[in-house]
Amino acid sequence: MVGGGPAGLTFARVLHRYGHPVTVLERDPAPDARPPGGTLDLHEGLGQLALDKAGLLGRFEELSRPEGQAMRILDTAGNVLRDWRPGPDDRANPEIDRGQLRDLLLGPLDVRWGRGVAQVLPGTGDGALVRFEDGRQEAFDLVVGADGAWSRVRPALSPVRPHYTGVTLVETSLDDVDTRHPDLARLIGDGSVAVYGANRAVVAQRNSGGHVKVYAKFRAPLDRHPSPDPADTDAERAGLLSLFDGWAEPVLELLRRGTAFVRRPLHVLPVSHTWSHVPGVTLLGDAAHLMPPLGAGANLAMLEGAELAEAVAADSGDLDGVVRAFEERMWARAGGWSRMTTAGLERLVSPDPADALALFDELQPS
Repeated sequence: MVGGGPAGLTFARVLHRYGHPVTVLERDPAPDARPPGGTLDLHEGLGQLALDKAGLLGRFEELSRPEGQAMRILDTAGNVLRDWRPGPDDRANPEIDRGQLRDLLLGPLDVRWGRGVAQVLPGTGDGALVRFEDGRQEAFDLVVGADGAWSRVRPALSPVRPHYTGVTLVETSLDDVDTRHPDLARLIGDGSVAVYGANRAVVAQRNSGGHVKVYAKFRAPLDRHPSPDPADTDAERAGLLSLFDGWAEPVLELLRRGTAFVRRPLHVLPVSHTWSHVPGVTLLGDAAHLMPPLGAGANLAMLEGAELAEAVAADSGDLDGVVRAFEERMWARAGGWSRMTTAGLERLVSPDPADALALFDELQPS
């Protein structure tokens, strides 16, 4: 398994549960080598089903935050348009911090930290050959690429590379929000607050421990940014405030009080990305079907990891046949989600903010 994200760790954890050896190769030198990212909502029938297959659903329920499903939508003047709150027993999409999910999945797994993969060569006599960035190499019966958008495994199967969607996201964060920024804590509530304007949006999402992630989204050419240097925090903040000039003051305060800013241009793979089957190598998650980050990607990736692991454990004598069948199922399901999330991004960052509100009403009627 190449990649120690949710997909790779779920695959490895399910195989481990069935007593099958698996090695996880991860480029990061340690689990906490970089910030794990924001919170994830794990869906019934997708991410939660994957955790159930790994025997971890009960522990997830202890860690997750059902109240984090709450969503408030404002217009750019600060008026509340929707204020949805989950019922007391609603566990359709509870939130969990990525770091907590990572630690939950890691458990007893054999992870080789700091093992960056440079290339995968299929078709060797002993399976697929993995060449590492340090010059070493090792053969495996099956190499599963779950190494994200810029996968080093994908070129062994497909020449396709992600393309820019036209939407850029800039992320910042607030810490200890309930004590240091109680006004913004009230604005955000227990879950998220979203504000939609013409071709731009601001979303703030509560994580555990009083931490809040703030995302500014806007349509722009790939080479156009709020400021020339994203490392210049003051210039990046000023550029964002200019981009959202005229919006309600409480919304602008989410950007004013942010600390560091990180740019994330949104890239995707083609909606129907597939490849000709190659023995000894396959892909999962973003490496296989990178789509807009609208809550489906990690869920799909985890379920794919769990399903492939179960199939391998059930019929390890026909490894190639198992992988072929899995790929066909994955492509069919992921294609539908890719089409849905691609259309969703068009509506959420749209010339007409009413498109975003209509999408919310379709997915979560008020």
